[in-house]
Amino acid sequence: MKNPATTGAVSGAARDESTRDRVARSILTNGPSSAAVLAERLELTPAAVRRHLDHLLDEGLVESREERVYGPRGRGRPAKVFALTDTGRHAFHQAYDDLAATAMRFIAEAGGDDAITEFARRRVAEVEERYRELLAQAPENKKAEVLAQALTADGYAASTAEAGHGAQLCQHHCPVAHVAEQFPQLCEAETEVFSRLLGKHVQRLATIAHGDGVCTTHIPAGHIPGPAPVAPSKLTDGESARTAR
Repeated sequence: MKNPATTGAVSGAARDESTRDRVARSILTNGPSSAAVLAERLELTPAAVRRHLDHLLDEGLVESREERVYGPRGRGRPAKVFALTDTGRHAFHQAYDDLAATAMRFIAEAGGDDAITEFARRRVAEVEERYRELLAQAPENKKAEVLAQALTADGYAASTAEAGHGAQLCQHHCPVAHVAEQFPQLCEAETEVFSRLLGKHVQRLATIAHGDGVCTTHIPAGHIPGPAPVAPSKLTDGESARTAR
């Protein structure tokens, strides 16, 4: 007969691991988050979230840092947010990569390259919406820097540097690199978003997905009209649903 105390301890440990996994996955999906935001998002008590965060910190899977604030800073100390470390991201990527690549291959088989392109554009649409206001408020000579800061907050470890007649936007980390290696439409859709946000026809020079060490995008100096806006999707919601099945 199993020892009830031992069984209970094992069950409790399994629950802790499952909840800890939810906390880490929420940070992976939504970017750096405070303990309060995580508690609300996952419907947990702040004390429970802090306990799991302490464990993840001890394992080197997350790190704490001050929250990045765009625009005027309010009174008081900046909120502390928790972000996945490289070790933490790598722990998730293999499983996510396998699942994502399988799903992308299914979309390609069901709808062809056009369906993959549409999916890629929809994926970055939410990012474009979040970044648009930030860049609209930034001075022209600071837009690339603000874009890099926003990308860094989302886990892309981005920076800018002067280069010839313009600047280079460098992303030192790419969460979808292994999938983008098979489906370059993901990189192309992201480049289109950069062009629209910056109001310039930017050029992607290198990508981690293609084996380069850094994703590098050249941003020309001066204001150069970007590409025409992408036409609305020709797929209706019903057609999109059928493609996904």
